[in-house]
Amino acid sequence: MNWPKEGWHAIGDISDIPLRGARCVKTPQGKIAVFRTAENEVFAIEDHCPHKGGPLSQGIVHGTAVTCPLHNWVISLETGKALGADQGEVRTIPVRNEDGALFIALESLMMAAE
Repeated sequence: MNWPKEGWHAIGDISDIPLRGARCVKTPQGKIAVFRTAENEVFAIEDHCPHKGGPLSQGIVHGTAVTCPLHNWVISLETGKALGADQGEVRTIPVRNEDGALFIALESLMMAAE
């Protein structure tokens, strides 16, 4: 499937991210954590926990969630919201997988920052 390239920025290949792992992408709006689940789904969220700013890209991926390495908050990769009794959220960033090539929509971050 060929996605429109306008507004989408190439960030690498899915093989650059280990299963149940993450990579960090630096953008003018801040760091973005790009995750790959065990089922090869790809998600992108801001790389800081809403609790104390921990680096979510260094957390443990399980299902479609990540556990922050600092204080064990669990964040949904689908919604960016803290799960369980914790409250808070991070922004999600649209990500596309085109035959293994990954793209993110940075415009969504710029629009949210305005």
